[in-house]
Amino acid sequence: MLSEVLLVSAPGKVILHGEHAVVHGKVALAVALNLRTFLRLQPHSNGKVDLSLPNIGIKWAWDVARLQLLDTSFLEQGDATTPTPELVEKLKEVAGLPDDCAVTESLAVLAFLYLYLSICGKQRWTKEDLELINKWAFQGERVIHGNPSGVDNAVSTWGGALRYQQGKISSLKRPPALQILLTNTKVPRNTRTLVAGVRNRLLKFPEIVAPLLTSIDAISLECERVLGEMGEAPAPEQYLVLEELIDMNQHHLNALGVGHTSLDQLCQVTRARGLHSKLTGAGGGGCGITLLKPGLEQPEVEATKQALTSCGFDCWETSIGAPGVSIHSATSLDSRVQQALDGL
Repeated sequence: MLSEVLLVSAPGKVILHGEHAVVHGKVALAVALNLRTFLRLQPHSNGKVDLSLPNIGIKWAWDVARLQLLDTSFLEQGDATTPTPELVEKLKEVAGLPDDCAVTESLAVLAFLYLYLSICGKQRWTKEDLELINKWAFQGERVIHGNPSGVDNAVSTWGGALRYQQGKISSLKRPPALQILLTNTKVPRNTRTLVAGVRNRLLKFPEIVAPLLTSIDAISLECERVLGEMGEAPAPEQYLVLEELIDMNQHHLNALGVGHTSLDQLCQVTRARGLHSKLTGAGGGGCGITLLKPGLEQPEVEATKQALTSCGFDCWETSIGAPGVSIHSATSLDSRVQQALDGL
């Protein structure tokens, strides 16, 4: 039983190298992003379970007594279980969401309700057990994405940097905390369509596209090697290698057909300031990352952010290789985070 406020956070994630090539059995490198999602668990005496997700405009509540009376036999007992389509339909009935609820909001509520009913009903919550957290996070991903790779939940649980290839995930030892800009072009894209486009291009031009995928694999492996050598004292020449790898990977992704004019604009804006950028994730819009070298003056960083914002993009300065899921005391939180939580 929760008797006091519990504050938990988990990092975001970006793909450093290996987008799309990973679908074809190549290596991808994923890193934890120090832009964190915060969760506040707070006991109430009003007999309700309240869910507030301010970023997507969700405020919902359920009577605890009603939830306790539910027939939850459809939730299998034991370890973290895979949510089936039938289970998701039953969750929709339990959630009581209106028919006009947007898909994103609906899936977020269903993922929460699934985890709440499964975990709280079994009294199995153990903060120290990262393996269990990772398993349950993966099942939450399945509610939302259907057939996820397991990378997102693994990076958010363990933090740092991970190597992913053909379903096997391993941590990189002591990755450096690189400073980056994360830029959202705000151009929507369909990941499934982009992945299918690369597959079609591979079938149409196998002797051209297969070497591109092999080259992206080599870029990921070289980046992994360099990150492993950087450790606590990165050398300037190592940053030069990382910049070259970023440029080469971006050109390869454009050749695969997953670029976009907004991403080209992002790269042009940062290149004019001596910085190197690439898309991260599916491409076709979405987000890009820009490596910030040590010694870069803050006014230069701010000017770059302003230039990107002037293009209509959203831009954040952050770092990669962040810690995984963490528990916080209220006094340790950044004032902006505390203000946001207090406003819930």
